[in-house]
Amino acid sequence: MLRFPAVAGRSHSGPDVCRHVVPLLALMTLFLPPTVHGEQDDPSPIEALRAELAALKAEYAQRLAALEARLQALEATNTATGDGTVPPPTTSVTGPAGTLPVYGASTLSSKVFNPDVAVVGDFLGFASDSSGDSGEPAFEMHEVELSLQAVVDPFARADFFLAFSPEEGVEIEEGFISFPALPGGFAFKAGKMRAAFGKVNVTHNHYLPWADRPLVTRSLVGGGEGISDGGVSLSRLIPNPLFFLEATAEAYRGETADFVSTRIEDLTYVGRLRAYGDLSDSTNLDLGGSIAYGHNDAGFKTRLIGADATFRYRPLRRAIYRRFLARTELVWSQREEAEAVRDAFGWYAMAEYQLARRWFAGLRYGRSQHSRSPGPADEEASVLLTFRPSEFSQIRGQWRRTELGDGQQVNEGLLQFLFSIGAHGAHPF
Repeated sequence: MLRFPAVAGRSHSGPDVCRHVVPLLALMTLFLPPTVHGEQDDPSPIEALRAELAALKAEYAQRLAALEARLQALEATNTATGDGTVPPPTTSVTGPAGTLPVYGASTLSSKVFNPDVAVVGDFLGFASDSSGDSGEPAFEMHEVELSLQAVVDPFARADFFLAFSPEEGVEIEEGFISFPALPGGFAFKAGKMRAAFGKVNVTHNHYLPWADRPLVTRSLVGGGEGISDGGVSLSRLIPNPLFFLEATAEAYRGETADFVSTRIEDLTYVGRLRAYGDLSDSTNLDLGGSIAYGHNDAGFKTRLIGADATFRYRPLRRAIYRRFLARTELVWSQREEAEAVRDAFGWYAMAEYQLARRWFAGLRYGRSQHSRSPGPADEEASVLLTFRPSEFSQIRGQWRRTELGDGQQVNEGLLQFLFSIGAHGAHPF
């Protein structure tokens, strides 16, 4: 039995109750769900129209977006060509309303069969307090290097480096084909290459941290050009859990300043063992030992034994602002001649520190005898300051003091401008 509270101190009689309850029950029926008889009834026509309208809105919104994208592409093409013609699409992608044209793909694919081309200029200024003729001009384009590099096929790549210089004219500094993934984990190269003897010999002039090559290289390892000759190279990584270890064996025809072949079987042989390891996240150590063996211009044998060590520091958080590089390289030469065996020894040590994002300062000191006339060693000291506006250019000033074995002293200044254009591949690390 339902009871209703009294209103204003009055009780509800029967007719009064009916007068209030009937309208209340009629109002509640409007909010009750429909009665289910076995299965749910179909949605009302209003809800069906609303769902259909929402689907049409979504479909036409997608079509409108596709049309706007096509219109923007056509306007950009007309602006670039200056006329109303539109080149046919070379490829397409699927959009909300079907396939959409993609313009410019022909330009991107035009260099698929062209190598990466780069030109590096090395301009050098020279001054000396020596009263005699040093043989160095005051200004010269010391060298221009043209590089052509590309993948030959999935199994090989080719690298060509042509050097243009006032003294030598045009020559092939390097030109070789590489097979980096042979069976057994071997890598093979054939062509004209810089021999894997030490650190400086394999480095191109424009990638050196100085404007010249160290005294020991000029005196004992092939003069200014180093050991660069036609031959073959076979290398392999030696797996181990401690560090990176690489062994290299090479054979050359024998046509350099220190190695001269008079018969086809008189080859020059070069071997190198290199070990690299990370000391921490910011430092690493690189050690190497090298040997070269072949005939000299006197008809006898020449042996070169080298050792090198490199320490690098580059903090991760300040990698573009701070770094430090220290390196030393030692070379022992044994040259056989008819009357005697001439032994000569030389070395250098260098350090380079990055002062700021674009500024570098360096020191280098070395001593070396001459392989053909071992006597008192020459000494050389250099101070360098380098400014690198970008990775494509740099300006370097170097002061060099040389004390010859006979006691003569020479002070020299070098000003170097390096600049490059094009896509130049990475140099060996």
